Amino acid sequence: QVQLVASGGGLVQAGGSLRLSCAASGRAFSSYSMGWFRQAPGKERELVAAINRSGSNTYYADSVKGRFTISRDNAKNTVYLQMNDLKPEDTAVYYCAATYSDYDIMVGNLYSYWGQGTQVTVSS
Repeated sequence: QVQLVASGGGLVQAGGSLRLSCAASGRAFSSYSMGWFRQAPGKERELVAAINRSGSNTYYADSVKGRFTISRDNAKNTVYLQMNDLKPEDTAVYYCAATYSDYDIMVGNLYSYWGQGTQVTVSS
């Protein structure tokens, strides 16, 4: 089992940037593919970015392509989400999550382990 702790959220103006981090502890971090999800008030949770165990494969939701970058450092047991050109519609609670799957990283319901959320608020 892996434990996840997300950090890095905050308040930023539209067009600004934030970097989220998710630190993992417990079972070997490199055994998991990782994803970042978000949930805005009144909306369903959505997968915005994912990365496989080695970092060789990534997935992005269309709404964030070209603006967000997911990366991981297996030596530091950490996954990151660099968010650039933020928009008010990116406002949400962001969650990191882990799955054993190394292939179906874009399938949200395969993620079994979750961190607590971190709030991202983008003002216009």
